[in-house]
Order: sequence, then structure tokens, then C-alpha cells
Amino acid sequence: MKFAKVLKLTAFAAALATASAAFADNEVIIYTNADEEAQVAMKHALDANGFEGKYLMQSWGTSELGGRLMAEGRNIEADVLTLSSYYLDSVQQKDKVFKDLTFDHTTIKGDTVPYYAPILGVTGSMFVNTEVLKEFNLPAPKALKDLADPQYEGYISVPDITGSSTSWLMTQALVQAYGEEEGIKLVQAIERNAGDHLELSGSAPLKKIRAGEVAVGFGLRHQAVADKKRGLPIDYIDPAEGNYTITEAVAVVDKGENTNPDAMAVAECIIKHARTELLTNYPVALYPGESVDEDLRPANPQTFKEKLTVELLKRHQDLVKGE
Repeated sequence: MKFAKVLKLTAFAAALATASAAFADNEVIIYTNADEEAQVAMKHALDANGFEGKYLMQSWGTSELGGRLMAEGRNIEADVLTLSSYYLDSVQQKDKVFKDLTFDHTTIKGDTVPYYAPILGVTGSMFVNTEVLKEFNLPAPKALKDLADPQYEGYISVPDITGSSTSWLMTQALVQAYGEEEGIKLVQAIERNAGDHLELSGSAPLKKIRAGEVAVGFGLRHQAVADKKRGLPIDYIDPAEGNYTITEAVAVVDKGENTNPDAMAVAECIIKHARTELLTNYPVALYPGESVDEDLRPANPQTFKEKLTVELLKRHQDLVKGE
């Protein structure tokens, strides 16, 4: 009798394991380069609209995820990607990796890219620790060019263009304002001034600003805005050269017959239901009907004169590093 029960329990456990494996196989795997705030917004949208427990979200650095996508194409494990749009464009041009989206994703400009929908726009700016500025009698910079001044040596932190797409926002601004040769020289001088505070992560400079380790930094504008709202001694400065933006977008990997049947619905849910929360941290209107508090708008939004591509990023990286 006991033996029979054991057999039944064993069979039941095996059935459960098989069912669990089948369920896990149907999970929508999402790879994302998004900040924590954006990941939280997407999870809130998915969980509230029928996808709780039906997806797995994994976080990657932009360069890491972009490099993996470039190497693996449609063989990547992910079913859905959220990533900087210039990576998605470059990969799609090289090899048709993504399915055309089946839901409306017409932007505020009235255009669409068939295979991705923007989820947010990240904007660069300078920021300062007002207490550290006073302590070392340093003036607040007005332009990115100011950060190349020797008086800021050892007092600034910026991201490294080889490790962070956030740094590219600074490079775009300097190259467009002063020309490629002078702009690259300014980036190099700023990186020399940063010294040990040259960071691979786009969020690391603000962390050092918060800790009082440096006085001035460059990074994502919305993070400094949030710190100031919380009452920290942080202020943000829109540089004279302009605020440049990189768009991050969602795409569905085309795996033919093996395409996850829920992947398209997950992408649509993110666009239709996450944008309200995303706008609170990333105040860049992307779709019709969206509005942004005037106080949160960057003072001087700009667009780089050339289309952003992985190849252009690589060119700027090589120039900055003298290669």
C-alpha cells in the first residue's frame, strides 16, 4: 500500500515537473538595457495586465546586450528586447532579426519604424553637488566645454564612451557644437580631468556626486532631477551645447515557428500600459496625447546631425581613444 502511494506520488511529482518545465518554456524572456526605474515600470504594466508570472526579465548593460545581439542575431535567447534603437536599426539592416509589430505604434512625429516601438527617451545633462562646489570654491559649469578646464581636474566624474552609451550623449553634443576634431579633443580633455572618476556605468557619476566624492558630473538628466526633488544637494545644468537624447525601444525577435506566441502581446502591453509611469522618470513625450511637465523639459533639446548607428558610435569611440 505504501509502495503504491509512493509510486503515485512519484508520478504526480513527475507530472508537476513536466508541467512546470512546459510553463517555463512558454515564459516570455525579456532582455533589457533599461535602468531600474524603467524595469519597474514595465513590470508594473505587465503584472497588472495579465502577464504576472509569464515572463522573465533580465538586465544587461547597453554595450553588453548590443554586442550579444550583433553576434547572435535571431539565435539570441530573448523573445523580446528593449534596447537603444541604434542597435536595433543596425542589427535589422544586417540581418532581418525582428518581426514587424502588429499593433499601432505611431509616434508623436507621425512616423513609425515597422519592427520596433520607442519605450522611452534618455537625455543627458550635467549635474553638481552644490555643497562640494562651495567647499572647493568651484564655479558651476555652464557648458560641457567648461569641464575640460584644468580647474576641474579631479573634481568631475563622467562615463567612458567605450563602456556607456550615456557618454555618447556628451560626445554628440561636443562634436556637433565644435566640429569633430575640436569636439573629440574636448572629450579627451574631460576624460583626463576625470582621471580615476572615469566610469564604465552611466549612473556611476551621479552616485559619486551623491557621495560627495566629486563636485561635477555628466549623466542622465532624469536621475539628477529626481535627486533634487528628494532634497539632496544636487542640481542639474542643461549644457549650452544642448541636451541630446537616445531612444530605447521594444522589439520582438523573429524565430520563425519558434517565436514565442505571447511575445507580441508583451511588447504591446509595454507600449500601451507602461508609458504613463515611464514618463514620470523619462519626461520625453513619444506618442500622441502625451504631455510632460514644463519644469521637467530639458532647456535645449537637440538631435545629432547624423543618424545614430553602431558604426557611428564605434567611430567616435575610436577617435576618443586615439585609435
